[in-house]
Amino acid sequence: MSVEPTQFLMLASILFTIGVFGIFLNRRNVIVILMSIELMLLAVNLNFVTFSALWGDLSGQIITMFILTVAAAEAAIGLAILVVFFRNKGDIAVESLSELKG
Repeated sequence: MSVEPTQFLMLASILFTIGVFGIFLNRRNVIVILMSIELMLLAVNLNFVTFSALWGDLSGQIITMFILTVAAAEAAIGLAILVVFFRNKGDIAVESLSELKG
C-alpha cells in the first residue's frame, strides 16, 4: 500500500487553508497568527518535498531546509519581540501592536 502524491498535495492544501483561516479569523492573538504562518510554511514545504520525490530531484528538499531555517529564525525573533513587548505593555493583543508603527 503506497501513498500517492495527490494525497500529499491534498494534505498540504488543507494545512495551508487552515493557516489562512487562522490568520483571517483570529485577529486578537498574535501567537495564533504566528502559528498559522508556520502552518502555511509547513504546507509549502510538504509541496516542495512531494514534487522533489515525484521528479527525483533533490532541489525541493534543499529549498525546504532553507525554508525551515528561515521559519525557525522568524519564530525565535517574533517570540522575542513579543516577550519584550509583553514586559513593557502587559498585553500582546494585535490592537496594541499598532503602537509599534513609526
